[in-house]
Amino acid sequence: MLPGSSDKVIIVGAHFDHVSAGYGVVDNWSGASLLPSLYEAVKVEPRKHTYIFIGFTDEEKGEVGSHFYVRQMTKQQVAATDAMVNMDTLGLGPTEIWASHADKKLNRVLSYVANQLGVPVTGVNVSRVGSTDSEQFANRKIPSITIHSLTQQTWDAHILHTFRDRISVIRFDDYYQSYRLVAAYIAVLDLLSQPPAAGNTH
Repeated sequence: MLPGSSDKVIIVGAHFDHVSAGYGVVDNWSGASLLPSLYEAVKVEPRKHTYIFIGFTDEEKGEVGSHFYVRQMTKQQVAATDAMVNMDTLGLGPTEIWASHADKKLNRVLSYVANQLGVPVTGVNVSRVGSTDSEQFANRKIPSITIHSLTQQTWDAHILHTFRDRISVIRFDDYYQSYRLVAAYIAVLDLLSQPPAAGNTH
């Protein structure tokens, strides 16, 4: 937790579990390992929001950790949470957004930040692949977004949930660009004069 000057909250999360078939490098060491780096990136400047960085357990077993976390949030905590930014499966290629399940304003802000940084980002929906931790927050009307790198091509390569999920498949230039984008993005979210509209548009 990185305290801010107001009672408003931004949650940044990623799951750290993986299936038994594979090493879980892409899914989802790639997301979980960025949490401390993102903490370091935003701690240097004063901030309005309190940032909460969370590594969720048992996402692969049905988002158990995020479900538990969201379930124990009070109505006041839900109302105070302006955004939930979820990272799941980074580094297979350029940054993607699960656009159909992203809050519209969060989506627009990410696209703006990406354009300013010159980092390519597109919308690739992964509904047929499965779910992810941001859905638990969306179910409680917390604005949320999932950032990933999965495309039809990388899905067809059968990397996820297999022993091909190892460090050799990470494209580190793309991975670093995803880190730059997320770090700038969560900093910009703190500067928004108005919080994102409640609820996600699916």
